Amino acid sequence: MKVSPTAFDGVWILEPNLFIDARGYFTETFREAVLQEALQQPIRFVQDNESVSKKGVIRGLHYQLPPMAQSKLVRVVQGNVWDVIVDLRKNSPTFGETFGMELSAENKKQLFIPQGFAHGYITLSDTATFVYKVDNYYSKAHEASIAFNDNDLAIPWPLTPEEWILSPKDLEHAAFKEAVYF
Repeated sequence: MKVSPTAFDGVWILEPNLFIDARGYFTETFREAVLQEALQQPIRFVQDNESVSKKGVIRGLHYQLPPMAQSKLVRVVQGNVWDVIVDLRKNSPTFGETFGMELSAENKKQLFIPQGFAHGYITLSDTATFVYKVDNYYSKAHEASIAFNDNDLAIPWPLTPEEWILSPKDLEHAAFKEAVYF
C-alpha cells in the first residue's frame, strides 16, 4: 500500500496495491501497521459505516466535538464522489483551508482524516457506496456541522446547484465563522 502525505498535517492518501489476474483482483484495503507507521501513533478503529447516495447528494460538512471527535478512513466501493475536508484546528497552518479529491471504486484511493476536520462529499455517479472507519463512536450530543456552501470556505462543489440534493438538516448548518474549532 502506498501512503502519501498531503499539505494538511495528519491527512494521508492511501492507495492499495492491486493483484489482478483472469479471475479479477485482490487488494488489501486496510493494514493497521501501515497506517500507524505513517501516523507515527496508534490508531484503533471502533466502528465501520456505509452510506449509499444518488447523484448530486451532498452529505456534510460534519464532525464531532471532543471527547467524541473522530478520525476517519474513507473510501468508495461503488461509484465515485468528490470528497472534501476542512481543517478546524485553530493552531494548524492550514486552519480554515479545504482539500478535495475524487474517491472512486475505480481509483480505490482512501483518505485518512484525523480528528479536527469537518468532512463531506458529493456523489458524482448515478449512485455511490461510501464506507468509512472511525476511531470513536457516534454521539448525537457531540455532533457539529458547517454549511456546505459557506462563502468563506468557497468550496468548488462539482455539478450544478440545480443537481445538488441535501437533507433538510444539511441545509441548516452554521457558517464557518460560527463553528466550534479544535
